[in-house]
Amino acid sequence: MHTTQPLTLRHNFSWTFLGNVVYAGCQWVMLVVLAKLGTPEMVGQFTLGLTVTAPIMLLCNMQLRAIQATDTQGQYQFADYFSLRLVTTAIALGVIIGVILLGGYRGDAAWVILAIGIAKAIESISDIFHGFLQQQERMNHIAISMIGKGILSIAALSIAVYLTQNIVWGVMGLVAAWTIVLLWYDRPNFHRMQGILERNPLDRPSSLNFRWRTKTLLRLSWASLPLGFVMMLISLNTNLPRYFIEHYLGQRELGIFAAMTYFQVVGTTVISALGQSASPRLAKESASEGQQGFRRLLLKLIGIASGLGLLGALIAAVAGHRVLSLLYSPEFAEHSDLLVRLMVAAALWYITSILGYAATAKRKIRKQPIVLLTTILISALSCYWLVPTAGLLGAANSMLITSAVAMVGYFWLLIF
Repeated sequence: MHTTQPLTLRHNFSWTFLGNVVYAGCQWVMLVVLAKLGTPEMVGQFTLGLTVTAPIMLLCNMQLRAIQATDTQGQYQFADYFSLRLVTTAIALGVIIGVILLGGYRGDAAWVILAIGIAKAIESISDIFHGFLQQQERMNHIAISMIGKGILSIAALSIAVYLTQNIVWGVMGLVAAWTIVLLWYDRPNFHRMQGILERNPLDRPSSLNFRWRTKTLLRLSWASLPLGFVMMLISLNTNLPRYFIEHYLGQRELGIFAAMTYFQVVGTTVISALGQSASPRLAKESASEGQQGFRRLLLKLIGIASGLGLLGALIAAVAGHRVLSLLYSPEFAEHSDLLVRLMVAAALWYITSILGYAATAKRKIRKQPIVLLTTILISALSCYWLVPTAGLLGAANSMLITSAVAMVGYFWLLIF
């Protein structure tokens, strides 16, 4: 029986963590499938598609789900979020097509970029349904959607690549899988939940009809665009060390560095689940008089993030060499000191991420790009200075500096 009763923070975190872990694992399995059934060129084309489309989609999505999930005053209706997402998704697809044409991409690479763009567009529509469910603090439905999408993605990609030996058909399999999840789970589940909340169909703002209210959409765009810009900057900030490593040190060193940074994903998944689950509660506590509940919850979240980061750094320091030998090879284990520095940088970034969720909940949105731009500038300068002279350790030191600067910046944002 369907109910709209919010889950507890613990249950929401558990479901979000499960969904994020399973989906992240499925993404890794997809890369393994491409490597096993296909060729390195296929893996490269798939990565190229993700690299080209990610910044565009992140900017155009404008973190609308975060605004939607923390809209505790009902400032906008679902139809406003849904209509704006349709507009920005169409713009994103147009930009992606323009990049393909102007960037000179040809053959399979062009089709892969376009197909991944279409898949991301479908995902962005599901994301708006997820924003509504997150607002109701029902992260279980979102987690089930993510798990289903991950499993179907592996099946579709594997079958398509195995039968055709063509990455384009493999990515089209992803498009089909994500469409199935959107049409047969996300949309019907949204209707069931909204139907319980609003018994009168005439009053229900969930008809999914496109509704153009110029002033409302412009106001919502103005409120959310800075977050989209922030997400684009975060993506750029994450990849800056990789650009410098590939340019100065080569692809072998880039592969070692990427393998090391994968260990950060474990903590990032936990923090993402924690932040998403706590965002509605943070927003409600922020709106309360005195905000004592907000401060208590924020300190608790920072404590969890700090403990997780310290645990990761401790494991890397004590057992890093053995873990790298077991999971990768002795060649990777030679860089165990690199892993320690990366995990310390990750610990600082986990705290920064929690502060970012808190800043969004308090509607400290328009100044977030300033913090990120400063962080990117520091990252670029430190990489330019440290990578050519200190190699991979220089890149890790750059990440340490960047994470510390970002953490201080978000603390400043919350205080002032």
